[in-house]
Amino acid sequence: MERFVIYTRVSTKSQGKSGLGLEAQRRDIDLYLQNYAPAHEIVGSYQEVVTGAKADREELNQAVDLARSQNAILLVSKLDRLSRDVEFIAGLIKRVTLRVTAMPSADNFQLHIYAALAEQERAFISLRTKQALQIAKARGVKLGTARPEARKRIEAIKANADVFASKVIETIRVHRSANRTYAYIATELNKLGVPTARGGKWHGSTVRNYAKRLA
Repeated sequence: MERFVIYTRVSTKSQGKSGLGLEAQRRDIDLYLQNYAPAHEIVGSYQEVVTGAKADREELNQAVDLARSQNAILLVSKLDRLSRDVEFIAGLIKRVTLRVTAMPSADNFQLHIYAALAEQERAFISLRTKQALQIAKARGVKLGTARPEARKRIEAIKANADVFASKVIETIRVHRSANRTYAYIATELNKLGVPTARGGKWHGSTVRNYAKRLA
């Protein structure tokens, strides 16, 4: 029988008061438990109203500690209920087994890759938007000045794109420490559609070359 600790989160007080966001998350969690873990035990449930950008969250910390102490699985409705930061996700899955109802078959390794891909996609969308604005400006279109918050967001996304390769290396390091072979890691990366730096397929030798950078 699998044991679960449930965690739900919304970002704003209005969402918390309405209950709609939390109710939707709990509905998805209930559907997951009914269909993928009919024999289960819920050992704890935590919810909070706080931005996902905040790393130190009291309720999440308690949920993780309980899951570890009870040998339970941390269950959330979507990966972004934990964070949109792949480094945060990577650190979390080193501490606890994680399941996401939106990706019911994904294990910790796959969730790490999904988080990195989502971050890379956001970076690409931002760069594409920036390029379109530059083209419009060259054509004489008058553009408004981005708000400080927007500029910071764009800079952060560009930085994330620059370090994507290092995140793949970190993924390799984590799973090498779990004694997984280079060939196994290459197969998983290819299954998930993660390209190499040159846009090609992964091979055991490719993973090994990346791993050498860890030295």
